[in-house]
Amino acid sequence: MPPLALLHTAKSQVGFFEALLSEMAPGLVARHIVHEDLLIDARRTGLTPGLAQRVRELVLAAAGEPATLVVCTCSTIGGCAERANEDRPGVVMRIDRPMAERAVRIGRRITIAAALESTLEPTRRLVEDAARAAHRQVQTTPLLCVDAWAHFEGGDTEGYFRAIAETVRKDARSADVILLAQASMAGAERLCPELQVPVLSSPRLGLARALALYRAL
Repeated sequence: MPPLALLHTAKSQVGFFEALLSEMAPGLVARHIVHEDLLIDARRTGLTPGLAQRVRELVLAAAGEPATLVVCTCSTIGGCAERANEDRPGVVMRIDRPMAERAVRIGRRITIAAALESTLEPTRRLVEDAARAAHRQVQTTPLLCVDAWAHFEGGDTEGYFRAIAETVRKDARSADVILLAQASMAGAERLCPELQVPVLSSPRLGLARALALYRAL
């Protein structure tokens, strides 16, 4: 069986997902594909048709022959990646879809926290798509963690998590559930124990789904 493929837009995610794979699926071989330019371009120009096509072609190339599953770990380009399923059904999944599906089962008022503005709209569309599929009504509220990304770019991971947690604790009001939209934000989940609502992150939920799909190939 060809290795599971993971498409990242940040090099730092390789080590993070390798560690998670070692815990959840010891011995499983994964292939990591990093294209930081995709996120750079998405932040600069938005999700243009040209960028969407580049993502789609990368996913199809990564799937290869014989086919494997490609997991897109970037929420900003996740919707673009999923469109490759129109060419080859089941070839790709986005890491944050299981998180969105769980969120709409928990409650109607969903706060979407993100460290990058470019992630807010793709995640809103994902949550609304999950709600439609579940025949539920939702109300989404965006929450941009303005000061967090500078810590991430500077390699200050704990500072990144603290900045996210501080914003979530201060500004996430009247929510039934809070989503940490980007996979890189997962470490902030443990810093919000006093909140009275669930705080969800995508890596563990998404990888559990991806492993089940991969093993079923």
